[in-house]
Amino acid sequence: MKIILVDDETKFINMLARRLSLRGLDADVAYSGEQALEKAAQTRYDIAVLDMKMPGMSGLALKNKLLKKLPDIKFIFVTGHGGVDKNGNSDLSEEIFLAKPLNIDTLIDTIQQQIHPHK
Repeated sequence: MKIILVDDETKFINMLARRLSLRGLDADVAYSGEQALEKAAQTRYDIAVLDMKMPGMSGLALKNKLLKKLPDIKFIFVTGHGGVDKNGNSDLSEEIFLAKPLNIDTLIDTIQQQIHPHK
C-alpha cells in the first residue's frame, strides 16, 4: 500500500509520515497540490490524505485532478478548521473527514478501512 500525504504544514506532514513509517506504512509527502500531482505522475498511490485548505489548490480540487491520473485512489480529508458541513454539497457527501490534531490510530484504522472495506 502506498500513501501520499498532502499538506502545506511541513512540520505536521513530515511528523505524520514518520509516525506512519514507524507503523510499517509507506507514505510520501507533498507540500502542495502541484507537488502531489507531480509525484502522482510517477508513482501509483493507493490512498491520499489531503488537507482541505491549502494555498493554490484545495483538497477537493486536488482530489478531482488526482482521480484523472489514479482512478482507483481512495481519499481521506483532514481539516484544522472545525467540522465540515456536508449538507447540500454532493461533492462532500461520500468523503471521509478527520479533524486535526490527528489521532494516529484513528488515521491508520481509517486508511485500512478505505483499502480493505470488508474486513
